[in-house]
Amino acid sequence: MSGPPPIAAVVFDVGHVLVDADYGPFLRLLEDHGVRANSMDEACERIGLAAHEAGRLGADDFLDRIDALAVRRFDRARLLAEWNGMYRAVEPMLALARGLAATHRVHLLSNMGEIHWAHLEAAFGIPSLGHGAVASWEARCLKPEPAIYAEAERRFALRPAHTLFVDDRADNCAAAIARGWRAIRHVSPERTRRELATLGLPV
Repeated sequence: MSGPPPIAAVVFDVGHVLVDADYGPFLRLLEDHGVRANSMDEACERIGLAAHEAGRLGADDFLDRIDALAVRRFDRARLLAEWNGMYRAVEPMLALARGLAATHRVHLLSNMGEIHWAHLEAAFGIPSLGHGAVASWEARCLKPEPAIYAEAERRFALRPAHTLFVDDRADNCAAAIARGWRAIRHVSPERTRRELATLGLPV
């Protein structure tokens, strides 16, 4: 009996996979301006991040929405710097993705707004990594909605049975599996590397 089909493409999530985030400085900035949030999830709900990441709220309108919540107005340059400054590259994962790109198709599929997307390109070259990327703000839909996986399939001619997805969220992995992709839930660079090796990828 033959085994599973070979993996031809590896699709990486970005946030909490290729980059990590420190939300503390941004949350403190909000609090200093009278915008109270007990967690980043609560802050994201208040500032309308989902609408921004789905492309329904442009960059200026998104920053204006944050400003409108404040007791005193933000310095726009500082607000933008703290919003972008939350990300740090996960160098072992970037090296892993770049290495795989030499032998396999490597793509990115991320829930990300246009502000962060531009910053990640300028700071780390992440959107240009591999062979193409789909960001939610340009696709106008968010993981785990089926439409964003379908857009990646269409744009990159992905064959589901030959596609492996790496994401830190179980619901995003489940949505990929529902389309016939295989998936690894990312916990750490070491564990993901081991799981890729188990699947026969040259890591």
